Amino acid sequence: MPGTLSTPAGVPGRPSPLARPSASAGAASLFRQTLAGLRVLLVLTLLLGVAYPLAVWGVGQLALPWQANGSLVRSDGTHATSITDTGADGAPVVGSALIGQDFAAADDAEAWFHGRPSAAGDGYDTLASAGTNLGPLNPELVASIDERRAALADLNGVDPASLPADALTASASGLDPQISPAYAALQVARVAEARGLDEAVVADLVAQHTAGRDLGVLGEPRVNVLELNLALENSEKMNP
Repeated sequence: MPGTLSTPAGVPGRPSPLARPSASAGAASLFRQTLAGLRVLLVLTLLLGVAYPLAVWGVGQLALPWQANGSLVRSDGTHATSITDTGADGAPVVGSALIGQDFAAADDAEAWFHGRPSAAGDGYDTLASAGTNLGPLNPELVASIDERRAALADLNGVDPASLPADALTASASGLDPQISPAYAALQVARVAEARGLDEAVVADLVAQHTAGRDLGVLGEPRVNVLELNLALENSEKMNP
């Protein structure tokens, strides 16, 4: 074509066209890359899927065996590291310090401190941990709080306006094991009367089982209901 210059392949000063790799060379390269990827996968699986979990488990069992195994509590208030760990005195495991229980449903409910309301399943269901997910103005939530306020005020013989928020609303998990010191204090008179104890004795047990803020600044003071109720029961056994 006029005005167009072309240079034949192989002319000095012009690069030769790149040769395409053969099929066998491409297959060999793919095999090498696949083998390298499998080696990396194997090493990372051993490190992160076997060695690291075993290391964490081992440190937990050596340094914090109670916490690492569910924070289980026996009926005598002592700590257990498994469901079958009854201890020297044969006291059975009755729960976890991390999971609330429905003491309000017991036959002798007036003799126990009650925890926060629960919306987990039918209440305190560890397989259905959840809150109500209802907004603060939801009519159903408002009605349940009003109903709870009236029932708790009547049960504890207190002014409905004095009930703290954790007595009326469920937690996000539905499994909170703790209540505020204010809610525990409102229940002292009722528990003491039901058990025939002096209110000062029960109030002292509440004070003994009130934990402060973590590191002095994190969170709020709180009372573990299971541990408090076990201390109450065992105190009666020791001082009939």
